[in-house]
Formats: sequence, C-alpha cells, structure tokens
Amino acid sequence: MIHGIINVLKPSAMSSHDVVGRVRRIFGMKKVGHSGTLDPLAAGVLPVFLGQAPRLIEYSGNEDKTYRAELAFGFATDTEDSTGRVVATRAVPKLSAADIETVLKEFIGTVRQRPSKYSAINVNGVKAYKLARRNEKFELPERDVEIKALTLISFEDGRAVIEAECSKGTYIRALVRDIGERLGTLATMTYLLRLRVGDFSIETAATLEELETRKEGCVLPVDASIQRMAKTICSHEQYEALLQGRAVPFAGQCLKDGDVLRVYDAGDILVGIGRFDEAHHIIRPHKMFNRER
Repeated sequence: MIHGIINVLKPSAMSSHDVVGRVRRIFGMKKVGHSGTLDPLAAGVLPVFLGQAPRLIEYSGNEDKTYRAELAFGFATDTEDSTGRVVATRAVPKLSAADIETVLKEFIGTVRQRPSKYSAINVNGVKAYKLARRNEKFELPERDVEIKALTLISFEDGRAVIEAECSKGTYIRALVRDIGERLGTLATMTYLLRLRVGDFSIETAATLEELETRKEGCVLPVDASIQRMAKTICSHEQYEALLQGRAVPFAGQCLKDGDVLRVYDAGDILVGIGRFDEAHHIIRPHKMFNRER
C-alpha cells in the first residue's frame, strides 16, 4: 500500500469528495482522505492523503491559506457565490481601484466574520448548507478570523480580483460579501482559486490527468504536511515502548504541556505522533505507526 500525500490541483466543477473518489480509482485503494474542503466552484490546492497518512489530517488543518477570488458588485445570491439565486440587487457607487484598496486595508488583521450559511459548519450535527438548502431558519455565530494580507489584483467593468492570505476558518465568500457592504453596495464571489495551503502551493500541484500517468511520482512523504511541528528522534527501545502505549523520557526542545510532536526512529522515518507531558517531562504516544508499513 502507498502511504503519502498528493498536492492535487482540484479543477472547478468537481467537489472535494469527487476528487478523493478519482484518486481512489487511480491508485486502486480505499484509504484516501483530504484536508481543507473546496466547494465545487473553487479550484486549486487540495492536499489528499493516502494509506496511513489520513491519520495525520487532524494536525494539518491549521495552516494559513492563500486565495485569489473574483467578485462582482451590485448583486447578492443566497449562496453568496455565482452558483446561487440572486436575492438582492443594489446600485454600485462610482468606485476606483483606490477606493477598493482603502477598504481592503480595513480588513487586515483579526476581524469578526459571519460564515456563509452555505458552509460545512455543523449545526446540531447537520451541515449548515444542508439546512440552507431545506430553507430552514438558523443563524451561524460570528467568529474571529485573521486576514494577514489582502491585495487588489485588478478592477474593471464592475468586477475585482483580490488575493487574500488568511487563517483557517476564513470564508472568502463571506469576506467578499463584507467588502461589498463596506463599499456601499453588494458583492458576490464569482470564482475562487486556492493558491496555497501551508507548505503546499499551486506551483507544485498535480492535475488529475498527471496523476493518471505519473501516480507514485506525485506522492509526497507522509510527514510533508507536518513539517512545522516539533520533532524528536527515539531509539528502537523507545519506539517499542511508545508502540505499546508506554511513555518515554524527553530531553529535547522546550515545549508546552500537551504539545504534539513528530516522532522519528534512528533512521529518520516517521513512526508516530507524541504528546508532551510537561509535569513529568515525558512523551506519551498519541498516534503510532507500525514501521512495517
């Protein structure tokens, strides 16, 4: 079985689930998952995990992301993107690129954002978009998100293209909506391209067609998504202890209680994820891999 991660260039008009299904067929395996869902309208970087790698997805969802989005002014849809039904229109004031750039600067930093109702956020165990499609009434609470950079790429004919570097949990459709309101009109996202997820960039992403022909040549190491996590190397005896659920001493870098870290064997092969116990200065096993994988 193959274990690793593929930086997939998801095409528009396919769901993230569809991409996983295609990868399963290409590699002839069932253990495939993905992190960072992209809507069908969106294209771009989608990390796909194979074999034992899906066990690491929970550690790879906190990376910053970079998006490029196109927005159209003057109307709003129920989905807040161009796939939805127009529910409101509003006159567009005479805008210049400078006007838009001034407003974009107001969004940089930590901002409160109300997520789109057509999101995958769980509401009492049900995805918000499912409730929205059933026309059920509900409200999603605002949350803090961080916009690290927000740039105007182009503006003409009532449409603008922006590029945003943001934290996990940022909804670009909601950002577009809020930008329109701040400019005194309405705005709807008409296209979205994800350029980066952590260390995975669009420049090195593989298309599904490339996967068909190159397969293993597109597979990155299992630990490619957790390179920013602290690391330690253990002896054979320590590995065996961790594999059996026992803790081992830790004499490495300073960590906070509960921090997770990558655990490697003497051959520098990832053998699991440990959790630091500050009170006893030990590593407790959190997720261990069998080296025979």
